Parts: sequence; C-alpha cells; structure tokens
Amino acid sequence: MSPVRFGVQAFRQTIDWPLNPVAYTAVGKNLIAACEVFENITRRYGKPEFGINSVTHAGQTVPVHEKLVAARPFCNLLRFEREFPKTNNRPDPKVLIVAPMSGHYATLLRGTVEAMIKEHDVYITDWVDARNVPIASGRFDFEDFVDYLIDFVRVLGPDTHVIAVCQPAVPALVATAVMASRDEDVHPASLVLMGGPIDTRRNPTAVNELAAAKPIEWFERNVISTVPFPHTGFMRPVYPGFMQLTGFMTMNLERHMNAHVDLFNNLVAGDCDSVKQHHAFYEEYLSVMDLSAEFYLQTVQIVFQEHLLPDKRLTHRGVPVDCGAISKTALFTVEGERDDICGLGQTEAAQDLCTSVPVDEKVHYVQPGVGHYGVFNGTRWRTEIQPRIREFIRMVDAKRRGEAKSAGSAPKSAPNGEHYKSNGAALNGILAPASHASD
Repeated sequence: MSPVRFGVQAFRQTIDWPLNPVAYTAVGKNLIAACEVFENITRRYGKPEFGINSVTHAGQTVPVHEKLVAARPFCNLLRFEREFPKTNNRPDPKVLIVAPMSGHYATLLRGTVEAMIKEHDVYITDWVDARNVPIASGRFDFEDFVDYLIDFVRVLGPDTHVIAVCQPAVPALVATAVMASRDEDVHPASLVLMGGPIDTRRNPTAVNELAAAKPIEWFERNVISTVPFPHTGFMRPVYPGFMQLTGFMTMNLERHMNAHVDLFNNLVAGDCDSVKQHHAFYEEYLSVMDLSAEFYLQTVQIVFQEHLLPDKRLTHRGVPVDCGAISKTALFTVEGERDDICGLGQTEAAQDLCTSVPVDEKVHYVQPGVGHYGVFNGTRWRTEIQPRIREFIRMVDAKRRGEAKSAGSAPKSAPNGEHYKSNGAALNGILAPASHASD
C-alpha cells in the first residue's frame, strides 16, 4: 500500500495548497478529509512512547526516568525510576508488570503504570517486535517466555510482586510454579492475574471458540508469514501484528467504522478537538508488533486448544508444572464482568489450581461494568481495582515482615493469617477471601 499512500498524500497536498481555491470548497474539504482517513488506516504506526515524565504524589511532583535494567533479545526490562529527594527514603514495594505479548506494545499499559507508579517501584516487560530481532538470535517460544519471567524475578530479587495482564497470566503462573517446585530462594511475593486465559473452557468467548475451531496446522498455514527484507528480522517466521489487529477490529467492526466516519465528518467540519482525540486513541491502537511464530503457535495449542495447564498436563523443559507447589506466593485474580476476550471464571481457575496457597492469601475480585480493557485501564481501574491491588500488596508485605520477625520463635498471638484477616476487615470489605469474593 505504500505507493498508493504516497500518491494519495501528494494528491492531498496539492488540493490543500493554500493558494488552491478548491481547498476552500465543500468538494475540496471532502477530498482532503478522505485522503487523511485513507492515510491513517493504511500507514504503519511506530512504537509509541510511554511518555511518563513525572508523577504527582501528596502534592509533590517527582521526575520519572525510564531505566534499562536488563536486555534480552526479545524483551527489555524497564524501570520507571522516580527521582525522590535524598531525604525521602520511600521503601515502596517492587512491582513487575508483565505486559501481554499479543500484538500491541507494552505502552498499551501506560494507564496501568501511571496508577501504580505513585506508590510502587514499578518495572515492566517491554517486548521487542519480532520483525526487528535477527534470526541469528534464535527462537522464542512459550518456554522461553516462562524463562524470561523467572530470570527477571531473579534480577529484581526477593519481595517482588508480579502483575500479569491478560495473555501472560498463563506463563506468569507457570513461572511461579516452576520456581516453587525448584524451591528457589527468590520467588514472587504475590502474583496478580488480571483477565488472563487460565482455563478458556469456562464461559468461552468468540476469541476462545475461534482458536479452538481450527487445528494448529491451519494456523501455521494461514496466519504465519516470513519477515521480508529489509527488516532486521529478515526470514524470521512470525505472526504479523496486522493479523492480530484485524482480529481485534473485526470483533467491533461497526464501532471502528463509525469512528472513522466521525473522523471524516469532523475533518470536514474542522472540529480539531475531536480529530485529536481520534488520533490519540488510534495511534496507540493501530501500533502493532509481530510475534515469534513459535510462541504464537504454542500459545494457541497449549492455552486455547489442549488446556494443558488446567488439566495438569503441562511440562516445562520436560518437568511437569505443578501449581500445587506454590505456597509462598499470595494470589489475587481479577476479572471484568463484561470481558468479551477472557470470560468470567477463566482467570479465577488459577485459584483452584493453587491448592497450597493459604486461604487468607487468595483473593478473587470481579469488577462490575467493565470489559477486558477496563480491567487494567480507565476510571474503574484507577478507582476500584488498583486500590484493591495496592492494599493486597501491602498486606502481603506486612505479613511477610511479621513472619520474618517471628521466625525461630513461637507465635505470641494468633496463628498466621489472623493478622491478615484483621487488616482485611479494617478495609471495610475492600478485599475478601477467594471463596466469598465477587464484589
């Protein structure tokens, strides 16, 4: 489409030339608007910036800098480093946000980061576009994804809280189980799974049914492509980002068509504010990345077709994955009432798999009135979901500190868990045990 787009761009500039009288007519305005809409829906959008330069907390504006903590061929571990005054020693909890590798860049979680960064030391997995990874760097599959998460938790050290949004809920749970089975010294203090497809057989959505409707060979033949020259990843087999974007848009095709019709009308009318709002949303929404073919095909097969994790048949590097081994990591699952990508109960399935997590460290929450995107972004996320996660993380930290102080001596008060429960009661129901929670 590039030659056509360049031709349309030249045509638009000719009509929009200030000395061209056609530009001021109704026909000219309609042609200019049509050209701009065409350019917007056919050009390739680059990776957006997080653009988080400062954070305001307690009336204080604090500069924020992105810092590269670890670099891997397919992912960079970024830290949003807050430049507090040296006299302000803030021991905020460490939080690793695992961004989805499902077509969009990690910047899709900008709102997630902004809500967490005020009172947490935030890190995020910034996945690399597979079309930009040289084929000499090797493969990247589902097991590599799990190994990356284990590696990043080790880099960050003890007392790291992991938040997995959407697709990475499965590998994050697997990584936690693998670390628990190995009885490693470092493991996540808590694991928050948000809108993740742990068991897609529960309330299956259109996405789940599509993934299960065709054999894996069909996906390999029809949706896998090879990166063309001159991209750095030339000859690498990938699942192209535009394929995933097409799937997203067709789920709500009428809404997207209406949005572009509105864009056309606003361009003709000169409504700049509405045009800017449209561009702000779609420049993020239309920015997509290619996925490694191995990772995509294995995810479809493991998660959506064979359900290996909930059926306890999944292995990692030849060793069975046992979620029942998780006992030192608290678990919080979050779902959206109107989620049309991960149906109700799919994320909650993790609660049934993690049988060794103490009951007072297992929480499930359903947010009324939100869809998939609203689970990790928007007003409900900021005012309803994030405060619950914040309190959960702090209660886990408080309990861990209490256990560390009492290690090697008999408890002087109530058994483990009572302190946690009393904190939960003090929150007036903000958190509830998993067996009771649904808001």
